[in-house]
Amino acid sequence: MNKRSPIPVRLRAASAAFLVMSTLASPAVARVAAQRVDWPSPSGDAGAMRYAPVAQINRTNVAKLSLAWRWNTGERSVAGGPDQKAARPGLFQASPVVINDTMYVSTPYAAVAALDARTGRELWKFDPEVWRLGQPSNGTGFVHRGVATWSGTQGRRVFINARWKLIALDAATGKPIPSFGRNGEIDLTAQLRRRVNRAHYTNTSPPVVHGNVVIVGNGVGDRLRYRNDPPGDVQAFDVVTGRRVWSFHTVPDSGEFGWKTWENGAYSYMGHTNVWAPMSLDAKRGLLFLPVSTPTNDWYGGERKGNNLFAESVVALDARTGRRIWHYQIVHHGLWDYDPPAPPVLATITWKGRPRDVVAVPSKTAWIYVFDRVTGQPIWPIVERPVPASDVPGELASATQPMPTLPLPFARQAVTEADLIDFTPELQQRARGVFAQYRSGPIFTPPSLQGTITMPGSIGGAGWGSTSYDPETHTLFVKATNSPALYRIQRGTPNDTIGFEYTADLVHSSIGVTADPDSGMADHTPPEQLPLIKPPYGTMTAIDLDSGRQLWHVTFGDTPSIRQHPLLKNVTLPPLGVAGAPGGTVTKGGLLFATGGGGVLYALDTRDGRVLWQFDLPAGRGYANPISYRGANGVQYVVVATGGGENAELLAFAIDGGK
Repeated sequence: MNKRSPIPVRLRAASAAFLVMSTLASPAVARVAAQRVDWPSPSGDAGAMRYAPVAQINRTNVAKLSLAWRWNTGERSVAGGPDQKAARPGLFQASPVVINDTMYVSTPYAAVAALDARTGRELWKFDPEVWRLGQPSNGTGFVHRGVATWSGTQGRRVFINARWKLIALDAATGKPIPSFGRNGEIDLTAQLRRRVNRAHYTNTSPPVVHGNVVIVGNGVGDRLRYRNDPPGDVQAFDVVTGRRVWSFHTVPDSGEFGWKTWENGAYSYMGHTNVWAPMSLDAKRGLLFLPVSTPTNDWYGGERKGNNLFAESVVALDARTGRRIWHYQIVHHGLWDYDPPAPPVLATITWKGRPRDVVAVPSKTAWIYVFDRVTGQPIWPIVERPVPASDVPGELASATQPMPTLPLPFARQAVTEADLIDFTPELQQRARGVFAQYRSGPIFTPPSLQGTITMPGSIGGAGWGSTSYDPETHTLFVKATNSPALYRIQRGTPNDTIGFEYTADLVHSSIGVTADPDSGMADHTPPEQLPLIKPPYGTMTAIDLDSGRQLWHVTFGDTPSIRQHPLLKNVTLPPLGVAGAPGGTVTKGGLLFATGGGGVLYALDTRDGRVLWQFDLPAGRGYANPISYRGANGVQYVVVATGGGENAELLAFAIDGGK
């Protein structure tokens, strides 16, 4: 058994160079500090614009970008044994925070490291050792996407939500703060409305800090489907003491607003309905925006009839009290795993000649839902339209679903025979054979016993990092995925993790074209499947939020595993694009940096989506949103998390390597 920690050093003391600058001692120091442009939250700002207001790197010189430094997480897999469950770090998906030339980053194992943001030198590292309990049950494995910080008279604190723990660290040393909760941490399940299995409670997105409260959601794996599974309550805690300040019930309790939308008492035992995706904050107004996820048993709702508020909704809360201000449900009685997966984007647009503050909500449905930020009134009409009914026993799908009129969909919303792969006549014939076995139809065609080909699939449309926004041009950039899913409802025997008679067959939810059994090619030849549909599999779209119209739409990225497939040898392929949840970061220099989930970091021209620079990632994959900032040395950096497992590292780029 491997008894070593997957992180070689649990905690390293901060060097003197890491001391936070609290005063500007001289005009020279003031000039240096004036050069610095921080990246103060994982999404760049509290409103999730993912915008860097620096232009040292721009369209004219981006070709000179090269590696400035790199940092490896040092994490490794842990073998199972008598007193240790097996664990392995997943993809490195974090977007770091940069404040005063210090970078704070979470690792796949939910450890936190502080680095010199100019050199990548490690200052300290803290490991909460949540890997000791083995793999989480959230379907993604060990991943984490960022930290939150707070500054006050007690100094600066870094918050990490690691599985069921919320931990407060001293930003100067990386040590837990004893006065916060118990020895620096609190149990996020301790004050939930019912007892839960802590092993089924996870966190992948960063907390949000507003004033003196730190706010957290939670994640529950979609594959966990049983009565009284963990609820998705959003909780706020005092940043100094750890005392709980408020809680918002995403599944309303008896008598609370919306509780009657869970018929036959389903509100009392249904869970999930959580905020696993990043939240966003209008700090000036104190408005917190929640992208609320799917309810228990995503694909079968016979045990939860009704519209099921606040599942698959955007909810605006008073961040100080947790009081609901407004909400809008984008999917009624969800059956498709169509949760809003990304932080709502807070933007100011020009509407009828005047500035108007809005919130733009990306979704897996491939629509952007745009609302007045204060009232929740849609900017463009959202129309309730009839959708197909379900014939699954006990199911009662909603008769209508809300569909925006603008902006238009940014990804495909159906699969027809005309969409099927046609790289060769043989592949097209095989795709037609697969397609004919199942149902298909427009968006919101419900899952079925026969099996329904659903488009968009489970990762969208939009994913958890899909959008960025340029506040100068009022342009929203959205990375999309075109990848269908097969949702087949089956009857089974309830067990420890599936407590309902009907549920979806997720083992076979991936749908594609496999090798011909008569071809002599084994089914296990990597990759096992080719896509069912024609490319592009990933796109980038620019949307003018003043008008709601698309400015440009391009195929984004590539998928070498398809291009190199043995069945496609000597076949000339079009641009393929890449499927994946991460999106981009836009800069004042007119550039959009993104991987889209693939193995290349690109810089696109924000005017037309043209590729101006690209870099093949050594780890072969980048599944995180890049960040960009400028240090006190006057150098602008672009940093992206890459790889995973034992090959997870940050790569930092600068013009001529920052020399």
